[in-house]
Amino acid sequence: MHVWVARPEPGATRSGAALAARGHAPLIAPVLVVRPTGAAPPAGPFDALLLTSANAVPVLQDEPALRGLPVFAVGARTAALAARAGLGPVREGPGEGSGLAALVADTLPPGARLLHAAGAERKDEPAATLTAAGFRVATLVAYAAEALSRLPDAVDGALAGGRLEAALHYSRRSAAVALALAEAAGHGGAFRGLRHYCLSVDVAAALEAAGVPVHFVAARPREAELLDALGPHPL
Repeated sequence: MHVWVARPEPGATRSGAALAARGHAPLIAPVLVVRPTGAAPPAGPFDALLLTSANAVPVLQDEPALRGLPVFAVGARTAALAARAGLGPVREGPGEGSGLAALVADTLPPGARLLHAAGAERKDEPAATLTAAGFRVATLVAYAAEALSRLPDAVDGALAGGRLEAALHYSRRSAAVALALAEAAGHGGAFRGLRHYCLSVDVAAALEAAGVPVHFVAARPREAELLDALGPHPL
């Protein structure tokens, strides 16, 4: 199956390799570019770090004052990268913000001061729940995911020529940007006709709100579930 991977790097290349290993033909064409902001962490001390994306890890690993703090990572991939970067000790969350908030609340006492390293575009969780529960949450905007101004040429040609069959979506924003760029390029119909595989209900919501049929939504936010849903493709 010919599959568009629209997520940012470095995840896009990793996902493309996993697709190719299963016999699919990935088209790796991110619609977001992740860049560090260069912002300095707010003044501490902190009792723990919150990581809701692996994109924050390279920023934190260069901050000596943050080393040795407990890390609460949203899911397996972020947890593994944080541990590899020498952060932690690391606790792994269930893959989404509300579950991460529950993990923190079960581990630390209310009043603990937390540093949430996040992107410029971010969801309310886990900070909203933790703040309501009495935790003090400071935010470091560690990176920004910038949307492309136009559809990547490779995707433009593939949609125009009917050479794409499916798309993988890993975040609400990248799904929304992919749709907007396809429509702006005059390929809204072709985009809507793809089989759309979404990492979570939240991701799927970006497409469903625009009337785009979603073929599959993972029960848990795990890439393995997306790949399993695609199935192996005979070479």
